[in-house]
Amino acid sequence: MRAAVPVLTVVAAILALWYVAAVGLNAQWTRDQAARAGVEVGWSGIARDAMVQERPRLPAPHQVAAEFWRLTWGEEVEGRRGIVNTGSLSNRSLIYHGWVTLSATALGFLFGAGFGILLAIGIVWNRATDMSVMPWAIASQTVPIVAIAPMIIVVLNSVGISGLVPKAIIAAYLSFFPVVVGMVKGLRSPDAMQIDLLRTWNASGLQGLWKLRLPASMPYLFASLKVGIAASLVGTIVAELPLGGAGLGTRLLAGSYYGQTIQIWATLIAAAILASVMVGTVGVVQRATLRRTGFR
Repeated sequence: MRAAVPVLTVVAAILALWYVAAVGLNAQWTRDQAARAGVEVGWSGIARDAMVQERPRLPAPHQVAAEFWRLTWGEEVEGRRGIVNTGSLSNRSLIYHGWVTLSATALGFLFGAGFGILLAIGIVWNRATDMSVMPWAIASQTVPIVAIAPMIIVVLNSVGISGLVPKAIIAAYLSFFPVVVGMVKGLRSPDAMQIDLLRTWNASGLQGLWKLRLPASMPYLFASLKVGIAASLVGTIVAELPLGGAGLGTRLLAGSYYGQTIQIWATLIAAAILASVMVGTVGVVQRATLRRTGFR
């Protein structure tokens, strides 16, 4: 219980600042409406109106929570066949769009992490690879993903590759670099005394990699995997912006196009929750792996 007090205090402070900012940013619209109507509105009326605006500059927390609930568990809408309940698995739900984003993110993360681990081993194993590949890996991250994502999508679509794969490739592009850097640091973490001991035992390079370098690199690897999986999610959402269809990025673009700021914030909350779940999953695997390899 004591551990939860600091967290709850920070959350309460954030919510209080959020409400104050919402009133401050949304107040001008209320003043303009009152001026057109020729009436005066006090601060209480301004604050009350700022909390219920349909398209506020900054939605209040309770508006975002209500919209998140509506977009997650569905709503009743009137269609040609009467009242239809758009459930949590409909194409209107954030659960459906979150699953689409999660699928591409997971696939891209597996590609990016696997490639990053192999590249890191090659860099540590061979000095020529280190001198030739590492500068290119660093240079690849200087290209803005917003610029390169549409190019990748257009090129892949021209050869008939669409759907999940283009988004996964962009996610892998962002996730491989943190894994490379962290894994290289981890593989080089054993000190000279440990390496000399292996040479004394006449261990081969492969045995040194398997018995010493790989176990020593696990803490570095999992730290970089947490960064990489978050970067993968960002890459997937950016890739979904020009693609359309389904996904959290598509929901963000639709909310921006129609001026639905509350929908945008609800989608951002969904993306944050998804990122937390993925990073937490990596953390669970990390604790189990480090326990088996002797780390505490």
